Amino acid sequence: MNKTASIIITVALGIGLGIMFIGGTKNNPPATASVDNVEMKDDVQYVTLTAKGGYSPRVSEAQAGVPTKLVMKTDGTYDCSLSLVIRSIGYQKVLSQTGEEIIDLGTPEAGTSLEGTCSMGMYSFKINYN
Repeated sequence: MNKTASIIITVALGIGLGIMFIGGTKNNPPATASVDNVEMKDDVQYVTLTAKGGYSPRVSEAQAGVPTKLVMKTDGTYDCSLSLVIRSIGYQKVLSQTGEEIIDLGTPEAGTSLEGTCSMGMYSFKINYN
């Protein structure tokens, strides 16, 4: 391997590690499951997430076998978390910068999960159904 190729590989690895480090801290904080964002209203389960600098909480625990709706809240959001993609239900939309979007998730089965991401794949969230 010549010196130029070696420098390019070293720089590429250094940049890659820097991105992984940043992604593991600021942009992608540790995933801990939350149930504080799940509530029942009129026999419908609502899972509420905030989209701003990522999705919060990143992991939620919800009840299976119950009609479920996802509430995405934004408040002055200008980053890529506005561009929401949920592949398993064929959902893709750019959310408003401030407001709420309610997404019908149907009646999830036990042991399944729903994953969402921004269109760049930089931010993500997961809802586990028990």
